[in-house]
Amino acid sequence: MLVCWLVSKDKKHGRIKLPHAETVLIGRGPETEIVDKKCSRHQVQLKADYNKRYVKVKQVGTNPTSVDSVDIGKGQEMTFKPGSILYMVNNLYPYVVEFFEGAGGSKGDEVKTCIKRPPEDSVNNDKESPKKFGRMESDRSISNLNTSRSEKTSSEKLPHVPEVKNPGHWSQGLKVSMQDPAMQVFKDDKVVVIKDKYPKARHHWLVLPWESISSLKALRTEHLNLLQHMHTVGEKVIKDYTNSSSNKFRLGYHVIPSMSHIHLHVISQDFDSPCLKNKKHWNSFTTDYFLQSEDVMEMVKQNGRVTVKDGATELLKSPLQCHVCKEQQSTIPKLKEHLKKHWKS
Repeated sequence: MLVCWLVSKDKKHGRIKLPHAETVLIGRGPETEIVDKKCSRHQVQLKADYNKRYVKVKQVGTNPTSVDSVDIGKGQEMTFKPGSILYMVNNLYPYVVEFFEGAGGSKGDEVKTCIKRPPEDSVNNDKESPKKFGRMESDRSISNLNTSRSEKTSSEKLPHVPEVKNPGHWSQGLKVSMQDPAMQVFKDDKVVVIKDKYPKARHHWLVLPWESISSLKALRTEHLNLLQHMHTVGEKVIKDYTNSSSNKFRLGYHVIPSMSHIHLHVISQDFDSPCLKNKKHWNSFTTDYFLQSEDVMEMVKQNGRVTVKDGATELLKSPLQCHVCKEQQSTIPKLKEHLKKHWKS
């Protein structure tokens, strides 16, 4: 029997069961141990879909709830999937959602809660009767950079491999690919480099840490050395696998990645690839939606975190503009034809 749990990443309380297709409200209170008054007692409304293996999140409270780096908006809904992080309010109080076969805990671990039914207007007049809580359960320097290519693709057990809760879910694809020897071009005790499955240029690699880090928003000061190592490895891969200089590449991160697990893009600037098909693809690498690796490291060094500007997704709708000469083009085919004049051997 499939069971869905909402899990506090801070481990401040037990897991919260989300029954299939039933509305559950959570927020400030003794059950979550959230005392922040900016968090409403009924901050979010959750409804799990066991068939599609995701949870619909509706923001009920006034202050922002977000999934990864995207604010939901009061009265709006967003899909919350395994591998993503739900921040209850103001980028605080992180939660993940997990689906398991079986009850996922023993009967002795269950805790009953007595919660009054919220007023009708607390869920924007949702006609169905929301259930507050179901049941609750108590509840890590470049190394061997001169490794031979045969060693780079060995199938030995790797450290810090992120656990793949639901390997069939598309958002978990990177966690599967990083363990595939056929995809690997380099690995050490901290990171692995894989080929992008859908490259947007002639050369396109991803540098991923073995340590499980969901997104840019999860980065803190203690991750600075790792980020520096990822950048250095990316530069090393450019040198080892191409005849190009590093200034013909960009190393950076998408502001709001579609795939779970943080990854550094190492991409050549020719953008000569059949996988680059639309405006979203182009703008994700040529606007401020793509954060330079050096800028990310500087933000973490100075502020202890990465700040994502509001409205970042609107950058994906920007006009098609050549990243070299800034000339605008009306279509992707015309842009690709234009880019040829900038290619150099």
